[in-house]
Amino acid sequence: MRTGTLGTLTIGQAPRPDVVPIIDRHVPERVRRIHRGVLDGLSHAEIAARYLAEPGEAALVTRLKDGRVVELSRSRVRDGAEQTLKRLEADGRDVILILCTGTFEGLQSGRAWLVKPDHIIPATVAGLVEKRQLGVIVPIASQIDSERDKWGPLARLPLFAAVSPYSDGPEAVLATGERLQAEGAEAVLLDCIGFTERHRDTLTLLDMPVILSNAVVAKAVAELFGG
Repeated sequence: MRTGTLGTLTIGQAPRPDVVPIIDRHVPERVRRIHRGVLDGLSHAEIAARYLAEPGEAALVTRLKDGRVVELSRSRVRDGAEQTLKRLEADGRDVILILCTGTFEGLQSGRAWLVKPDHIIPATVAGLVEKRQLGVIVPIASQIDSERDKWGPLARLPLFAAVSPYSDGPEAVLATGERLQAEGAEAVLLDCIGFTERHRDTLTLLDMPVILSNAVVAKAVAELFGG
């Protein structure tokens, strides 16, 4: 399709000022954008009551418009994402991009093309690194286990480390990358939509490929609209 409408669905609040510029850099200007979030219009108390992760529960992390960082129940956010997806489809979106690299089992669209980063990123990165050792940086330590199954396409199990794109500074990001490199990583993937080009720039001192998840999916989405 040469023209059309792109809907983005974030697990937090829309629009995402950290991610939208990366999408805009790659998706053609002629494509109309509509941004929606699972947490749009909710107070802190409502977010906590509906979606806050319980101890030991698989969690996803996002940052709200006011800067607050919250860890959300993956299963309950998935239900919220399904409702938000239906609203985007009702508005007539041609392509809907999930702005989260976490897994959402069974999430489907009707007419719109649904783009799930957890399907695109592992397969794409597997093709890039082949038998080389990949290091994966996730935003919270619990995702090392809860999101491990999506890495099946890789020839080798990746090395994992956690650092927050929201609350940790560049020194922590660089130290995490250096630790993965010391353990044998030959490339690093920043596996959270919240990581941006400034995080990748921080890791240029490693002198090895640093792959930005949201750039990978933005480029893929651009292809659906003719590049």
